[in-house]
Amino acid sequence: MKSYQDLDVWKKSRKLVSEIYQVTSSFPDNEKFGLVSQMRRASVSIPSNLAEGHGRRYNKEKVRFILISRGSIYELETQLYLSYDLGFIEEGRMNEVLELSKDVKMMMGGLIKFLEKQD
Repeated sequence: MKSYQDLDVWKKSRKLVSEIYQVTSSFPDNEKFGLVSQMRRASVSIPSNLAEGHGRRYNKEKVRFILISRGSIYELETQLYLSYDLGFIEEGRMNEVLELSKDVKMMMGGLIKFLEKQD
């Protein structure tokens, strides 16, 4: 791997960020500093930690940052469910974004396995 920009998981996680920004753009104004902010920060954390981890020297460190990214996905998924519960997002749209997050998690799992085999 030459660059984190070559990672398919990083590319797909950027798409997830775009989806979250799009979804949260229709949330009520009073959620600007609540769920909107939390969801956007959690989503941005995903590709950011993948990139940061890629820059680390040892695979053990790289895996640690992928796990941080994965934690952010779980946080984001919970916030999507809460958004649905509060009536801010429709079920179909929520499921579309959850499916994308599931794909990113699976890709992370594959990258973790790859890196652990290298040690």
